[in-house]
Amino acid sequence: MEGVLWYVLTGTRGGANRARILRTIEDRPRNANQLAEELDLDYKTVRHHLDVLIDNGVVEKSGDDYGAVYLLTDRASHHWDTIEEIIAEVD
Repeated sequence: MEGVLWYVLTGTRGGANRARILRTIEDRPRNANQLAEELDLDYKTVRHHLDVLIDNGVVEKSGDDYGAVYLLTDRASHHWDTIEEIIAEVD
């Protein structure tokens, strides 16, 4: 999991926005529209980053597509210290 986290947060373009998304949903699960508004990002940009995070097992969604709420997977929650370490290193 650590390798995946390094990849999605530092190894690809957009890692900074993915880090912001993770910090936001770690605080409280939100839907894509709420994330876009809170982070001042385009909705489609947020959806793209959420898809990357889902594809890599970092985030999961609960509910139907339109109103789905996104939250950390159990694995990502278990590795939250690693996520914080990566974010601190790239900030």
